[in-house]
Amino acid sequence: MNQPLSYVHPDAKIAKTVVIEPFTTIDKNVVVGEGTWIGSNVTILEGARIGKNCSVYPGAVISGVPQDLKFNGEVTTVEIGDNTVIRECVTINRGTNDRNKTVVGKNCLIMAYSHIAHDCLLGDYCIFSNNSTLAGHVTLGDHVTLAGMVAVHQFCRIGRHSFIAGGSLVRKDIPPYVKAAREPLSFVGINSVGLRRRGFDTNTIKSIQNIYRILFQKKHNNTQAISIIEAELEATKERDEILSFIQNSQRGIMKGYFQN
Repeated sequence: MNQPLSYVHPDAKIAKTVVIEPFTTIDKNVVVGEGTWIGSNVTILEGARIGKNCSVYPGAVISGVPQDLKFNGEVTTVEIGDNTVIRECVTINRGTNDRNKTVVGKNCLIMAYSHIAHDCLLGDYCIFSNNSTLAGHVTLGDHVTLAGMVAVHQFCRIGRHSFIAGGSLVRKDIPPYVKAAREPLSFVGINSVGLRRRGFDTNTIKSIQNIYRILFQKKHNNTQAISIIEAELEATKERDEILSFIQNSQRGIMKGYFQN
């Protein structure tokens, strides 16, 4: 349903079952999938690709021009997966020639006033509470939760199933399965509640806890901790994922439980 008080560019590809409320603007080179609801006063600009059964609430701006001085007008996109909810006044900017796209995965909830900058890649089932902000080129795995007013520095990576406490400043990479809080941001445990909700069994959770005890609570440096973990702990999918994340970190990982 297309309201007569909305503007939809004739070149936009809008599925027949999309509902568009009054005073919304949809530019050219936009694709919106079946069953999506677009509230009033939404602005969807060139390059947006919105999946099926999404909800976009009033005031949101999707596929805005990147706030990057290196941007030179290249053709890039924002891709939003199926069943994702974009709440009021969220801004999501399209990519630059670094990644050529900004991606929000499937089944995500992006709450009011959050900002996702150019070239960010979000996995599936991510949750952003109000006012959470990603700078450019940030990468998040699946099932990442940012509590309210979290700010993430450009080029940071956050691993799967991690939880970041409200008001945190993320300047380093956050490994998978952890909770992060304090200032400066530090390890405060693993996200055991989230892992249980998603079907991780007790033995798997304990094995993840053992990895992070060595890494963050034994006062080893990262190189020492990795050697001990590889030598003493059973090889599992989760262990190898954590070690690979740390070894491939470009910004370094967050601080451990104890401050030196």
